[in-house]
Amino acid sequence: MLVSDALGGSDEATGLAVAHALVRRASVGEVTEALRVYRPAKPVLVFGRRDTRHSGFRAAVRSARSAGFEPLVRAVGGRPVAYTSASLVVDHVKSEGMASEGLETRFKEFGAMYAEVLRELGIDARVGAVPGEYCPGAHSVNARGLVKLVGTGQRIVRDAWLFSALIVVADDARIQPLLADVYRHLGLPFEVASVGSLSREVPGLDVETVERRILDAYAVKAQLEPSALDQATWELALSLVIDHRIGHIR
Repeated sequence: MLVSDALGGSDEATGLAVAHALVRRASVGEVTEALRVYRPAKPVLVFGRRDTRHSGFRAAVRSARSAGFEPLVRAVGGRPVAYTSASLVVDHVKSEGMASEGLETRFKEFGAMYAEVLRELGIDARVGAVPGEYCPGAHSVNARGLVKLVGTGQRIVRDAWLFSALIVVADDARIQPLLADVYRHLGLPFEVASVGSLSREVPGLDVETVERRILDAYAVKAQLEPSALDQATWELALSLVIDHRIGHIR
């Protein structure tokens, strides 16, 4: 199913919890497959679980809040990412036995798919990490081998998987200084110049155009019918929101 983004004005923590809920339900066969493509309502800085145990985590959270970004924690792995409403988040969930065995294949196939979409938009897109990128991954999608445009990550549970992608369409200049501060606090390597955006590669490119191209690409890969978020998933998501929030840190 293609999950509607109409979440009733909920916040970004709830958005993360929806993906969490979908993969949990897929794990027990209550969801067969789901795709959600959404535009965040406000700026967020999303940490990986292991970041929360670092001695510099509190300082990183303060940096995010000072910059006007809400700090949250995600379900999939990886290191901190920052994005605004000028980005797209794609969450693809599927119920599948022995899900862990397909991890590398999914990274390769979806990385190639995203690169092809960007090439169709006029970007010299390639699969692979660039030096000093945030949340580094071998299957990131970059432009010209120099700047990161799309980050991907997975969460594997019993008999199901969640594949997430973050596509930075614009606002890279706003994201760069925040990531520099956050990665410094966490003692992680990072190069400001590695942060790119689709609109910097193709001036005038907007989120709506990119979203349409992503949905077109997924329509080829799977038969996903539009559907509102069902009540059971919504209720489970609300119970999981606390897992994605960060308490008050001064």
